[in-house]
Amino acid sequence: MSGFQRGLAALIMTAVVANASAADLSSQLKDVRSVSREGQGNEAAAAAVRSLSAASANDLTQILAGFEGASPLAANYLRNAVESVADRHLAAKKPFPAKQLEAFVLERSNDPRARRLAFEVLEKVDATAGDRLIPKMLLDPSPEFRRDAVERLVAEAESLDKDSADKAKQVYRQALSGATDSDLVKKISKSLKEMGDEVNLVSHFGFLTDWRIVGPFDNREFIGFDIAYAPENELDFAAKLKAKEGEVAWGEITTSDEFGIVDIAKSVAPHKGAVMYLATSYEAAADRNVEFRFGTPNAWKLWVNGEFLFGRDEYHRGMAIDQYRVPAKLNAGRNVILLKLCQNEQEDDWAQRYQIQIRVCDPSGVAVLPVNSDSRSTTGLIPATGGAKPNDAGSIVNVADAASVSGNFSFAGLEEGASE
Repeated sequence: MSGFQRGLAALIMTAVVANASAADLSSQLKDVRSVSREGQGNEAAAAAVRSLSAASANDLTQILAGFEGASPLAANYLRNAVESVADRHLAAKKPFPAKQLEAFVLERSNDPRARRLAFEVLEKVDATAGDRLIPKMLLDPSPEFRRDAVERLVAEAESLDKDSADKAKQVYRQALSGATDSDLVKKISKSLKEMGDEVNLVSHFGFLTDWRIVGPFDNREFIGFDIAYAPENELDFAAKLKAKEGEVAWGEITTSDEFGIVDIAKSVAPHKGAVMYLATSYEAAADRNVEFRFGTPNAWKLWVNGEFLFGRDEYHRGMAIDQYRVPAKLNAGRNVILLKLCQNEQEDDWAQRYQIQIRVCDPSGVAVLPVNSDSRSTTGLIPATGGAKPNDAGSIVNVADAASVSGNFSFAGLEEGASE
């Protein structure tokens, strides 16, 4: 065999081995991603992780790509494999694919968990990675990277002396443009306010503040959560509805709370053993996927355009911004949002809150504002002209028009809710 033939054979063998290795990795990743929360496939996943942990550092980006669509449990398995490969190569001081890892981090379409892990590994071999990459991530779709970028800007603004107030204000405003975590937004907003620059938090977060409201319906002994009262079957804002204490009609409720908290107990009445329904409309510029994020200490159900999305039948477990996250699809034009909010009969002081705070954002937490939203409110009340009818399944359908009535509903006055 000539030298040329031997070289060609070696190249072919290397390609065959590489293809076999890639096939093995794909099979092992499939085994890991198949593990279920109940533990099914756990044995195969554990074996696959052992094999993945023995892979080359050059295989790291392929393993990281396996995070896409992986369950939290599968992602933990994959994290263990990536860390094992990285630690082994770093300990042996073997060549490391830093450029490939950086490219993976910068590719925004990659899974956020995998990008973050790749960045953590990259920092171990490149001390300049943070200073080079993080400042470019202020508007990154990954909340973690964006938070890092915001924190750097906040630190920069705080380091400026009093003679640089205009520069500090500029840097704070830049930081605010990427901030979605409530603690950072509050911190930035406070600093700007002290400089005479007010921040519209309702608009920044995308809170929904204007609603139609009706009730109370019966929730004594927790019966109301599962009962489909009239608003779940037909949204007719001109109708008188039979409720817990007689006939009721739809009214209006608006909050001026800077964090968008709608406080039923203060603004309407401190109902107990009650169900209240709230409805509003949202004008979307185009079809798009969003998240409804909200906090409430009460039991709740959520519908958008007649589709039931989710609910939680639990009470008084605390309330926080973005406590619940519900994916939804908005249609171009008017969308109708219906909330069912249940209060139980507990008389304890800590069980009196009857509130909700809800906002619309993209999956990374950036507010998605409706068309023609003003500076205070990010939603509009449903206009008056007709009603909504139930579909064949008995749930509400999209309300293009609905009658508006604000009389016959008892209000204690519209007061500002206490922000968290």
